[in-house]
Amino acid sequence: MTKANTEPLVLGIESSCDETGIGIVRGSTLLTNTVASSMEEHVRFGGVIPEIASRAHLDAFVPALKQALDEAGVTLEEVDAIAVTAGPGLAGALMVGVSAAKALAVATGKPLYGINHLVAHVGVGLLDDCGIEGHTADFLDGLPREGLGALLVSGGHTEILAVRDITGDVELLGATLDDAAGEAYDKVARLLGLPYPGGPAIDQAAREGDGSVFAFPRGLSTRKFMGTVEEPGPHRYDFSFSGLKTAVARVVEGFEARGEEVPVADVAASFQEAVVDVITQKAMLACAERGIKTLLLGGGVAANSRLRELTAQRCAEHGIKLVIPQLSLCTDNGAMVAALGARLVTEGRQPSGIDFTADSSLPVTTISV
Repeated sequence: MTKANTEPLVLGIESSCDETGIGIVRGSTLLTNTVASSMEEHVRFGGVIPEIASRAHLDAFVPALKQALDEAGVTLEEVDAIAVTAGPGLAGALMVGVSAAKALAVATGKPLYGINHLVAHVGVGLLDDCGIEGHTADFLDGLPREGLGALLVSGGHTEILAVRDITGDVELLGATLDDAAGEAYDKVARLLGLPYPGGPAIDQAAREGDGSVFAFPRGLSTRKFMGTVEEPGPHRYDFSFSGLKTAVARVVEGFEARGEEVPVADVAASFQEAVVDVITQKAMLACAERGIKTLLLGGGVAANSRLRELTAQRCAEHGIKLVIPQLSLCTDNGAMVAALGARLVTEGRQPSGIDFTADSSLPVTTISV
């Protein structure tokens, strides 16, 4: 039998934030990754407005679905299963995607899988041809059930995961206690008069600045929170960026109070260095202490040039293999949802049915609902 006849054809739907993603995969082969973004509609507000995002999903879903099916050269009748992000994310946005997926499942009689989109960020490594830096064909397929971790850095999440089984055993090692890194970038960009989204704007400005000019704090990095190997502290692998944001605000206010021009490039570079320094340091600590030998860097902030550079440098120093998906697969997308859905089908996991509800705070340990 050919691969086309033996591997499941899965449609993936992602609507957790401001992007309507439809992906189609056959087993581990990516057929299409269609994304309709409503980012431009949120720019004037300086952040994602949930109601606007939800309405944008409603408008974009059917056109995006038609485009994805056309690009993949398949019909809904040929699809073996449907996978959809059940959480976490914006409640209204999730409801649009979940409702659409349920309607398709009822209309076609196909099994439906409600999955965790954070785990799907790791599952993108299941795809054969996804342009992953450091990717090998056996990234998840032939890798032992131990030694795999993920560093997810996005607008809503900053987390370190240990992945023992992509369909059944994911452990949360550390997470942000307040702002996620992406949120901190957006807020600091606003303080500096830079456009939304803040991540690309600060990354660009920082290239002209000196990251050592301002000694901004690294949250939860003191002994009180870190502890020791023998007696780990309460937040050994956790992050906090609210104090960093406040420190940047005080510096900016100081320049403005003195009537001086704010050195935007130096502030941006120093802020960015504080963020990526603490993220990579804690990730390396978790890898060393939890036996993680391969680390996947995912999420929208994985597009940040300094984060990619410093993560690569520190992984090399610690003998850790680093895997970074291509930029289009770092941000929220339907392909990653379809990829994880296909693995669930292949391993014989039971579908979710249509009685589940979207969960905006779905824990990462819940891989499928």
